[in-house]
Amino acid sequence: MSSLDLAIIGNCTFGALIDSKARIVWSCMPRLDSDPVFSGLLNGENSGGRGIYDIELLGFTRSEQYYRRNSAVVVTRLYDSGDGVVEVTDFAPRFKHHGRIFRPPTIVRHLRALSGSPRICIKVRPTYDYGKGDPEKTRGSNHLRYVMPNLTLRLTTDAPITYINDEVPFILERPITLILGPDESLTAPIDKTSQEFFRNTDEYWREWTRYLALPFEWQEAVIRASITLKLCSFEETGAIIAAMTTSIPESPNSGRNWDYRYCWLRDTYFVVHALNRLGATKTMEGYLSYISNIVSSNVGANADDGHLQPVFGISQEVRLDEAVCESLSGYRGMGPVRIGNGAYTQIQNDGYGSVILATTHSFFDCRLDHPGDVSFFEKLESLGHKALHLWDKPDAGLWELRTRQQVHTYSAVMCWAACDRLARIAARLEMTERHDFWAKGAKTIRDGILERAWNSRLNSLVSTFDGEDMDASLLCLQEIGFLPADDPRFLGTLAQVEKQLKHDRFLHRYVAADDFGAPEVAFNVCTFWYIDALAAVGRTDEARELFETMLAARNPLGLLSEDMATDTQELWGNFPQTYSMVGLINSAMRLSKTWEEAY
Repeated sequence: MSSLDLAIIGNCTFGALIDSKARIVWSCMPRLDSDPVFSGLLNGENSGGRGIYDIELLGFTRSEQYYRRNSAVVVTRLYDSGDGVVEVTDFAPRFKHHGRIFRPPTIVRHLRALSGSPRICIKVRPTYDYGKGDPEKTRGSNHLRYVMPNLTLRLTTDAPITYINDEVPFILERPITLILGPDESLTAPIDKTSQEFFRNTDEYWREWTRYLALPFEWQEAVIRASITLKLCSFEETGAIIAAMTTSIPESPNSGRNWDYRYCWLRDTYFVVHALNRLGATKTMEGYLSYISNIVSSNVGANADDGHLQPVFGISQEVRLDEAVCESLSGYRGMGPVRIGNGAYTQIQNDGYGSVILATTHSFFDCRLDHPGDVSFFEKLESLGHKALHLWDKPDAGLWELRTRQQVHTYSAVMCWAACDRLARIAARLEMTERHDFWAKGAKTIRDGILERAWNSRLNSLVSTFDGEDMDASLLCLQEIGFLPADDPRFLGTLAQVEKQLKHDRFLHRYVAADDFGAPEVAFNVCTFWYIDALAAVGRTDEARELFETMLAARNPLGLLSEDMATDTQELWGNFPQTYSMVGLINSAMRLSKTWEEAY
């Protein structure tokens, strides 16, 4: 049965997910949002073995899997019922070459026998058009070609081609290499090429890790989260996707299946905050560049009667039309499988604040090659005017309700943040008149929120104006700076969040029924927000204990998805989830002892 005990490899162009038996069960090529050439994760029980890349060990009994230290290289050891052990090393090449980053859409696999005479069967079964079609296969003396309508892959190997083509089991007598990528011939011997790729890639990631600004505690967890966050970036444009997958259900048979291979504006502030804390400046600047391009080019945001759409493609694609894929049965058969995301058509007023909060950084960070200037500030002001106009208007909210609109407190607070940060930027640029204008606008919005979103009976802010329900995003009010952590109104809100949304230590994002009924699982980033709130109000011991619990809930490779069943702590939802990894990083940074305190 499929599970999310998966490892991720990639190189900021594409990615692949590998299960505990060294089977590649998901990989979109040549980009993070492309048609999956390996789609078995969403069709496992009905695929007949299609859509996977398997290194099958005959007589398999168990496996071990781990990442090489401070690297994105995965090692899987497969054990048979005798004394046979096969080691599979997987990675996607990424390293500096001729002054540029070499990152081809290529999977390299090294196989070697560690003991015994293990028999293996190599099964390479890509598909196209979301599992509908099987490629035409042609062969050469040292390669196989998989010809599809929009992509041709070449598998170059020093293993017997006939054994791979016919899927014939054979004894692994010597190390072999498999390189699957673009339909191009190698210009050097395969073993020499692959070993050079391996050394350079492993060294790249260890070097990249060396420059991270890590907390003293939980360093390995933060390193793994940081590398995973990096792997979810599309370096060519700077975009960072929400997750590598589509349609992993938020909970069993819930129908809450969405395509997350896109870039949500709601994530921007939290992602930039994490990257800045880590000192991952180039990745942060690339992401800020992507957001800046969205601000400059989005027609809807710049039109008088338009809106800033909440989600974009990794190349700034605007239309992400949503359709149900009939050819894939879904994760554990729990469809539907969706391609595209209709959320791009929704009205979500939090986006204005999310963008301005994130890009504010570019006006204050002297390390950046392209700092914010007056021209960019003026473009941000157009978003600020939208925030001033829309702060008390109904929208779909942070959680993208599809069938109803209300005036959501979080959206209003993010509109306040847009005006507040524009005032700070104006002060930085010594534009006194603009500072006064935006500061006045921020005060108007803040006063209105505290009047309309406050529920005196609950002694708490609530999720919607004049409402009764709670929403975990209210925990972010102290992080954003809307209320100080010691403000009685924030403390009352924290108490109500605990009372209504906490389930067996973990937090639901909300409990009121939505389009699909009442949510059944905890939303992992909300638990991290709760941890941060506990730390902010001085309940540090509770925060640290819950943080350790969240670390224990990660999969064996140290990764998190979007959601978690509170009773079994099984992971659900799209994977690996950027929001969850960012939450882990930010909480670790907040809770850790300082290096000065440590020794």
